[in-house]
Amino acid sequence: MKVNINISEDLIDTRLDILISNLTKACSRSRAALLINNSDIFVNNKKKKPGFRVKPGDIITGIIPDTIIDTIVLSEKIHLDIEFEDEYIIVINKKAGMVVHPAPGNLTGTLVNALLCHDPEIRSVGEDKFRSGIVHRLDKDTSGLMVVAKTRKALHFLQKEFKQRRVEKRYLALVSGNFSDDEGEINLPIGRHPVKRKIMAINHEDGKSARTCWKVKKHFKTACLVEALLKTGRTHQIRVHFYAIDHPLIGDRIYQHRRYRKKKGITSRQMLHSWQLAFRHPYSGRKVFFKAKLPEDFLQTQALLESLP
Repeated sequence: MKVNINISEDLIDTRLDILISNLTKACSRSRAALLINNSDIFVNNKKKKPGFRVKPGDIITGIIPDTIIDTIVLSEKIHLDIEFEDEYIIVINKKAGMVVHPAPGNLTGTLVNALLCHDPEIRSVGEDKFRSGIVHRLDKDTSGLMVVAKTRKALHFLQKEFKQRRVEKRYLALVSGNFSDDEGEINLPIGRHPVKRKIMAINHEDGKSARTCWKVKKHFKTACLVEALLKTGRTHQIRVHFYAIDHPLIGDRIYQHRRYRKKKGITSRQMLHSWQLAFRHPYSGRKVFFKAKLPEDFLQTQALLESLP
């Protein structure tokens, strides 16, 4: 259902998530908060937090998807590349092309569908049935390490660790062009694109702070292999940051110079791999470290760049 509300005096100081959940019995408050956090609901065309208090004159717009409100998330037998598993967590090396969780238009074939088949108990982990066990996400065409919670306590613990920025996330990326320096830091705020609301952009007005530290691991004639360490966890952060400094990721069709967006490149997806992941274990509290090998398409693209005269 479409949402278009002009806030009147009788709604003053109502929380945004409560306002949205009151529109339909099928939308719980937690679901409303999720829609708000995912930028499906806007206040005066701007993203707000679920706890935002509305005031007279505010215009609330967006969409509450009807197609998934009553949908049951199916368990599907899909191969998972599991790096580690115990009774609290699963560390997965996600393949490129796999969506993390179901959403309108893509209700099957996701990581969550596969997890529910691997361990049906994960269905009860978390308030959102579409994101059972999910602590953090990777883009569909980004490969590499993810940690999944198997219990509610593990989920809450890991969510807090991510929020407090105690989780170390290192990526490998193939980026266009060469750098004059061997390492550096990108510190530019990221927010929704002012016109294309489904993508992100550098947004100095409404964006959130975002920091990416990088260092070159290998130079090619027209590109570099770069290690990126995330200091924050904004949506599409690495892709947006390198595009902003004129070094878009090889294979990225969205954050790419306009003249190359529709041209067939040397690879069919962005060359970005979640390489290393380190965090405190939710039971022992001890720091654990994981490292995932590069996928075949990444290695093939790297070899092609090396072979260029």
